[in-house]
Amino acid sequence: MSSNTSIVNGRRVASDTITHLDGNEIFVFGSNIHGMHGGGAAWYAHQNFGAEWGVGEGLTGSTYALPTMEGKCSMAHAVRNFTECARQHPDLVFLVTAVGCGIAGYSPADVAPLFADAAKLQNVFLPKVFWNVIG
Repeated sequence: MSSNTSIVNGRRVASDTITHLDGNEIFVFGSNIHGMHGGGAAWYAHQNFGAEWGVGEGLTGSTYALPTMEGKCSMAHAVRNFTECARQHPDLVFLVTAVGCGIAGYSPADVAPLFADAAKLQNVFLPKVFWNVIG
C-alpha cells in the first residue's frame, strides 16, 4: 500500500492529492481527445508524470489519459477502454482522479457509475467521491 492509496470498508480509495507516484502506479486523469493538457489534473499529469502532449486517450508516461470533454457517451466508451486496459495490466496500479468533475463540468453522480466495472478490478483505486456514489 502506498501513500496514494487506502482501503476503506473494502473499497480501494485513491488519494485526493497525488504529488508523487510509486514505481507501478498510474495517474488516471481527465483530458480532451486532442491531448491538450492545459489545465487541472491534465496539466499536472503533463508537468509531473509524463503525460504526452497530443495523446488524449491511453497510457503515456506514468499516466492514463481519459477523454472527458467530448460528451458523456464518448466518456462512457473511453471508461470501457480504460477498464480493459487495467484488466490487461494487473501489474499496474491505476489511481483514478475525479475525472470529468472539474473542467468538464460533470458531477460524481454523473461519472462514477461509468466506473462500476473498473471498481471490481483489484488494481483500480477510485476517488472517495466516486465510491460514495457507486457504493
